[in-house]
Amino acid sequence: MKDKDKVNETYYSSIERQGYNRRDFLKFVAYIGAYMGVESSAIGQITKALERTPRLPVIWEHFQECTCCSESFIRSDHPIVADIILDKISLDYTLTLMAASGHQAEAAKKATMDKYKGEYILCVEGSIPLGADGNYCCIGGRSAVEILKESAAGAKAIIAWGSCATSGCVQAAKPNPTGAVPINKIITDKPIINVPGCPPIGEVMAGIIVHIVAFGKMPELDNAGRPKAFYSKRVHDSCYRRPYFDAGLFVENFDDENAKKGYCLYKVGCKGPSTYNACGNMKWNGGVSYPIQSGHGCLGCSAKDFWDAGSFYSRDLSIGGDVESNADTLGKVALGATAVGIGVHAILANASKRKELKDGIDQGIENEKKLEDL
Repeated sequence: MKDKDKVNETYYSSIERQGYNRRDFLKFVAYIGAYMGVESSAIGQITKALERTPRLPVIWEHFQECTCCSESFIRSDHPIVADIILDKISLDYTLTLMAASGHQAEAAKKATMDKYKGEYILCVEGSIPLGADGNYCCIGGRSAVEILKESAAGAKAIIAWGSCATSGCVQAAKPNPTGAVPINKIITDKPIINVPGCPPIGEVMAGIIVHIVAFGKMPELDNAGRPKAFYSKRVHDSCYRRPYFDAGLFVENFDDENAKKGYCLYKVGCKGPSTYNACGNMKWNGGVSYPIQSGHGCLGCSAKDFWDAGSFYSRDLSIGGDVESNADTLGKVALGATAVGIGVHAILANASKRKELKDGIDQGIENEKKLEDL
């Protein structure tokens, strides 16, 4: 197929060209739609959009980072995620994944920026160093600051992949020798979608791109610029160890009997109660597990400045009292003492459960009466 034909190729055509059938395509749509959290009625809209929409022009820049975001993306649980997105991206520009390099790669990038000015999506992986006039990160003799500003100028929107791009991550940790900053400190005149995590979940990354393609707009964001579909709940809220937290059953040391029983990891540093991400629902490694399920507490890697928040193995003192607290209100109900935090949290959870049980019993009685009347 000629490059010109590929440019006008739809996502569905691309999937067919790569050997997938209609059934595979519909499975993918249902799969990614579920991860995006859309209603079942929207699945048809996603299907039609991927059938009719020409590929989304994407430029993917790499700056101060370890490439773990790209690594996460290409290891998505669903094979079409990589094929539908990365096969298209490689036609534009991404230093890590594209076959071209040097002048050839830069020429492809410039061609995309010129032809699709105001239409392409700019994805950025990594923080931007401002120290030493930006010389801590240079590509082809140009600083990251210069390259970012040039690439962002004609972008329709920007997706900041990972904690490096969204908050600076380890590069910006104290004492921040390179003067690293997140993307939103440099670019202030473009819409930015923040996708924190070290790295983000591959399916989350794919879901955001598919959302833009399917609905022609950015997903709904919280006050930190994160997609609510993936960052509206705490890791704690979907954790299978949560009942142990509510019951006050904790691991005291990683090799004690409580650890073997799978008790809550809060006391050995788990940051799940104050970290917003979809790890517990979507998981990693093909949907098999995530850090907590592997026996290690959440590091809080999608939280801002998590590297400077203290030891990964110290107790999290910022637990909110409201069990259903969301990302927009976290901190408003923070409790000062760990013991009080655990106690109030458990009381509220148990009260909620008792009410739910009572409501269920009342509803059951009412249903029985209706059946008797019939």
